[in-house]
Amino acid sequence: MPCQIVSQTDFKALRLKGRGKVRDIYDLGDKLLIVATDRISAFDVVMPNPIPDKGRVLTQLSRFWFNLTREIIPNHLISTEVEEYPQSCQPYQEELRERSMLVFKTEVLPVECIVRGYLSGSGWEEYRETGAVCGIALPRGLVESSKLEEPIFTPSTKAEQGLHDENITFERMKQIVGRELAEQMKWASLAVYQKARDFAEQRGILIADTKMEFGIKDGKLILIDELLTPDSSRFWPKDDYRPGGSQKSFDKQYLRDYLLSIKWNKTPPAPTLPEEVIQKTREKYLEAYERLIGKSL
Repeated sequence: MPCQIVSQTDFKALRLKGRGKVRDIYDLGDKLLIVATDRISAFDVVMPNPIPDKGRVLTQLSRFWFNLTREIIPNHLISTEVEEYPQSCQPYQEELRERSMLVFKTEVLPVECIVRGYLSGSGWEEYRETGAVCGIALPRGLVESSKLEEPIFTPSTKAEQGLHDENITFERMKQIVGRELAEQMKWASLAVYQKARDFAEQRGILIADTKMEFGIKDGKLILIDELLTPDSSRFWPKDDYRPGGSQKSFDKQYLRDYLLSIKWNKTPPAPTLPEEVIQKTREKYLEAYERLIGKSL
């Protein structure tokens, strides 16, 4: 399929529930229509330039992982086939194709579930200051991007748009969602991560860390939102892995590095991106998809 750009949707016949940094969400009663646009954010700010095909990569990877991990925990995905969507969605087939999901509506839980297999990002910063991440003490002498002996579960709050999430301890998570739910979410997050990590490593990708979200449907815990995409995870090329610094990546770290190099102050408005940065970022998303799925998008 030729390169396609969708920066924002405006489906007049559907009820817009909200726009996130990347997704436009429509309320279909007991279901939601989630449309992954090509918007991209960095440091919690949406960039002015979209990344062509990015929404397609996010949706197709999420579909793949939801299906692969369904036996571990149920998820909210009903279909990604536009022809199976309600009649009200059919006039918008072309914009929806390959970049949308029809999902069950759930009660969204107010905690983000982060699993780290390697020491990077805010986890690395916290370890340098305290020797621990989210209250979990780690061995001394680790360096940036060190592989951890076992993956760790490091939840965070879900901040309002424009604000930063805050890392919290597991004990604090129990206070927020309750002990039993917290234990279920931790177990499921670690199990999903470990299955995905092993699968990806066979295809030359290290999943350094990832973020998951959960909801409640009919009294049961299910996995929601997106899953194991370059937006919600750090993907590193296995062959280039060298602990002791930042890594080459298939995610938006390339974009972050560019923004740091021009000393942008991380507050709106975001700078216009050069064409080279847009294309390189697109290539990284597409390569992650191709390595994991084994075919071109």
